[in-house]
Amino acid sequence: MDDLDREILSILRRDSRTPYTEIADAVDTSEGTVRNRVERMLENGVIERFTVSTHTGNLKAMVEIEVDVDVDTHAVTDRMAEWSQVDFVWMVSGEQDIVLGVDAPDTQGVNDLITQARELPEVVNTKTRLILDEQLG
Repeated sequence: MDDLDREILSILRRDSRTPYTEIADAVDTSEGTVRNRVERMLENGVIERFTVSTHTGNLKAMVEIEVDVDVDTHAVTDRMAEWSQVDFVWMVSGEQDIVLGVDAPDTQGVNDLITQARELPEVVNTKTRLILDEQLG
């Protein structure tokens, strides 16, 4: 990846539907160059997917989860990723092992999800942080 790829990614992070012609104008190159670079980043796994960020008026939270030492974290995260109110699942280093990005209709929805996580035998502890504001980078 070079600086041009990073500029293209920066624009796509803000709005993945930005037309290649607009990106090309913004980064001072041709539409074909942008198209080729995006295709290459897709093939190389730099861009994993194009997604939609919503502003539903829902309550957003991060639920940090600690699991037992001898647990297959991949198996746990695969199950959690299927939960309807989970936007993303990260395996992380540090005190916690898993972080869930949650988009729930209200505090009861967040609480229900926390309860669902705590009921898993692999889960040792949870911590929750409500998202107060969000800015795109």
